[in-house]
Amino acid sequence: MSDLNLEPAEKPTMYFVGVTTTKSMIMRVFPAWAKYLELGDCGIKGIDLKLHDEPERYREVVTFIKSDPHSLGALVTTHKIDLLRAARDIFDDLDHFASLMGEVSSISKRGGRLLGGAKDPISSGLALEQFLPAQHWETTHAQAFIMGAGGSSVALCSYLLRPEHGGNRPSKLFVSNRSPARLSEMREIHKKEGIDRPVSYVHTPRPQDNDAVLASLPAGSLAVNATGLGKDAPGSPITGTTSFPVGGYVWDFNYRGDLLFLHQAKKQAAARSLTVVGGWLYFIYGWLSVISEVFDHPIPFHGPVFEDLCRLAAKEKGQE
Repeated sequence: MSDLNLEPAEKPTMYFVGVTTTKSMIMRVFPAWAKYLELGDCGIKGIDLKLHDEPERYREVVTFIKSDPHSLGALVTTHKIDLLRAARDIFDDLDHFASLMGEVSSISKRGGRLLGGAKDPISSGLALEQFLPAQHWETTHAQAFIMGAGGSSVALCSYLLRPEHGGNRPSKLFVSNRSPARLSEMREIHKKEGIDRPVSYVHTPRPQDNDAVLASLPAGSLAVNATGLGKDAPGSPITGTTSFPVGGYVWDFNYRGDLLFLHQAKKQAAARSLTVVGGWLYFIYGWLSVISEVFDHPIPFHGPVFEDLCRLAAKEKGQE
């Protein structure tokens, strides 16, 4: 018998499929957003799964959402790749990015059909554009280093290396991961995308291995923690003893947890002229894009409505 306790929803409900969902701020932010957006009497529930859980448990979650009338869909984090790999046949359709990258961050329904989407290439790009200067790559010839090869990393790579950006792309991209299998999967995705920028896939079983890549980056480069360390598990992908590139940009995808990577960067911020950014805006863009899909309710990512939604979220954040 399953221990997931998936009870039929009594009202339109969105789910959050993660690891420690009760700790997420979205549980407080969602009701405020739903009221502002006039989504009606609806709710949100968390579904916690273990890292790299059993395929049967992923299939149980997806089957439940598909079959339950009031279960409208879900945002998926951490499990984006594993869930789709286990339950791909249950989906009726996948969007372009989900098919290409083999991961879903959004589960929704249209006309009785279950749809899977990968929204992170959009939300990560929107968040990055908030702090990285326009034409940064073209003017600096800097590099990018993404630690972690999960779904969020694949999405950011897709955005950074998109051919339509022309010369405004990193001169070289490093992707590291503790598991070589994930790196191989990413290499295959990049082949499908026809990536024409140099990419180095680095196996880094120890934090010292990431340190070595970090130390090699030229001035102005971007370093990203996309590992989940600091949120889903304590710690950081680096030791903290190696310097970040002068004038560089440091982005931790996490917005809660011990945020060790973020603190390591902040200690060097003044001396190294770093721009250090947490995962707050990424959190907002990611959730709003999926809420828009699940409730079939367009939400602008710029302008007064978006600013109001940000203020509502910040109000809840301030009450922690």
